[in-house]
Amino acid sequence: MPSVLPQPDRLALALQIKQRATDLGFNLVGIAPAGRSIYRDYFAQWLAGGKAGEMRYLHNRFDERTDVGQLLPGARSVVCVALNYHVPLMSAEPADVNERDEVRIARYALADDYHEIIKPRLYDLADFIREVVPDAQTKCGVDTAPIMEKELAARAGVGWIGKSTNLINPYIGSWLLLGEVITTLELPTDEPAVDRCGTCRRCIDACPTGAITAPYEMDARRCISYLTIEHRGEVADELAGKMDNWLYGCDICQDVCPWNSKAIDSDEPSLQPRFASGTLNASELLSWEPQTYYDTLRGSAMRRVKLPILKRNAEIVQSNIARPSGPSPGTPGEGHSNV
Repeated sequence: MPSVLPQPDRLALALQIKQRATDLGFNLVGIAPAGRSIYRDYFAQWLAGGKAGEMRYLHNRFDERTDVGQLLPGARSVVCVALNYHVPLMSAEPADVNERDEVRIARYALADDYHEIIKPRLYDLADFIREVVPDAQTKCGVDTAPIMEKELAARAGVGWIGKSTNLINPYIGSWLLLGEVITTLELPTDEPAVDRCGTCRRCIDACPTGAITAPYEMDARRCISYLTIEHRGEVADELAGKMDNWLYGCDICQDVCPWNSKAIDSDEPSLQPRFASGTLNASELLSWEPQTYYDTLRGSAMRRVKLPILKRNAEIVQSNIARPSGPSPGTPGEGHSNV
């Protein structure tokens, strides 16, 4: 059953929950009403159209994924949090290797696995809610759970879903790691975020593979992040030739977003990059043995991709570098001046 408190008590508790989230290190927090996703029909059509590619897990638990009340019966509120993962990167300064042989890694994957950073804090936040209201029920989730987390975060005022399909906050941009605590406790909710993309289409124009097929629409099968992480087979030549020098993930649509041009840096110690330049050397990676892979990527989200796929990606990058035009200009060390 929903946990009901008098209105003044609910307002006070909402403030306490938000303060607790801030004390736990989350940069943003908002509260959304629980309920069925307004994108339910669109999501069903998106899946039916094959745009999820090989991500079959997105087809599973559809009812729960599109309605948090199915995931936690009696759910009334969702506490949505976000952690800033934007970190400054140094220019690659190789001594004995060709700088053009450097392969890029998406910023979110440069540090320790963010799931292991966020989950304990969510559990702590959920414990706090249940300590204050013992009959309240809670359920936590990060992106591995069947939760439409970007939609919920937008409902909670954390940010808006941009044309790139990333969640964007006006102060942190789209460098956001999201988490949720679903609860049966009815809490006062925040105003939904307002879409501030305007007429801008830089993310759409910058995507080399055309994965952003229209404003707010993504064909995952063409996305470099999907191709380097989720896709297990051979990459079609037409797409491989447009993957630039990305080894794991892709930040192009974020690099060009005006809201990211003045993004503040994260001061979270566990999110600082293990590879200071945001790159690895392709030739060195291709020589890795399994033990090197395990040792180098221990505790990293990059372990989601096995060594053979990383080597496949490195070979694609080397092939792109060998072309007369080479990969697209720009290195992680150049920051976000291209806005």
